[in-house]
Order: sequence, then structure tokens, then C-alpha cells
Amino acid sequence: MESTYQTMRTFADSWGLLYMVAIFLFVVFWTFRPGGKKHGEDAAQIPFKED
Repeated sequence: MESTYQTMRTFADSWGLLYMVAIFLFVVFWTFRPGGKKHGEDAAQIPFKED
């Protein structure tokens, strides 16, 4: 049991961190991409739109 925990811990410390950084960079890129401004402005106005 200890061997499995240590293996998973090592994987999480190395590849898990890389995975989380990649996801973070993707989200930042997706948010600030050139074509995203109009979608962001439309989403910001949703609470103010009437049915």
C-alpha cells in the first residue's frame, strides 16, 4: 500500500503540477484571445437584459 501511495504522490508532484500549469495557461489564453472581447461583453450584459 505504501508503494502505491508514494508512486501516486511522486506523479502528482511532477506531472500534476505541469498539468495544472497547462490548464491555467490555456484558461488565460482563452480569456484574453483577440476574438473573446465581444463574447465577454455580451456575457457581462446578461443580468441587464430583459426577457
